[in-house]
Amino acid sequence: MPFARRLEGSLPCPPLSPPAGAAPLLRDGWLIEAAPSPRRPLWIWGAGHVGRAIVAVMAPWPGVAITWVDLGPERFPPTVPEGVTVLPAADPPALVPFVPKEAAHLVLTRSHALDLALCHALLGHGFDSLGLIGSATKWARFRSRLGALGHSPEAIGRIACPIGDPSLGKHPQAIAISVGAGLIRSWSGNKPLQGQGDAAA
Repeated sequence: MPFARRLEGSLPCPPLSPPAGAAPLLRDGWLIEAAPSPRRPLWIWGAGHVGRAIVAVMAPWPGVAITWVDLGPERFPPTVPEGVTVLPAADPPALVPFVPKEAAHLVLTRSHALDLALCHALLGHGFDSLGLIGSATKWARFRSRLGALGHSPEAIGRIACPIGDPSLGKHPQAIAISVGAGLIRSWSGNKPLQGQGDAAA
């Protein structure tokens, strides 16, 4: 959507109808330019094979702002897609209080203990959606432990686990494609993010 700023004079604002993708336009003392579309915050916790595949799938999409977290810089690939914020952190759950509450999260670390700590912290903080990689066995164990940590069944039920479409297989790229499609559908208001089945973790 275009917007205008008056630079000089007092003439009324001209019609805001520049062509799509047009450069800023100066007309009758008004600067008319396109307003950037808001981007959805997506936090990806873990830079393993599935995390890398999801970043590769989602990074080109203009509607998302990705923050990618893992324990140290050595966990990330040498080249990261443009626009992705890499955030090495020795204690990832300590970042949760600083995360936008409207963010979507994918918890994909190599540590079950860290995954649990992140889910616990995010349930206490708030989120738009939260997906956790893992098997049905892992999720049953996590449900029990999160309940013991004081979270209600309704709150725990907001976590999507397993993630991905099992009909596409367990390859990281297959998981990434199905998870990315689910996120975009959710953000478009067409379908909530669903846990459907992913590679065991």
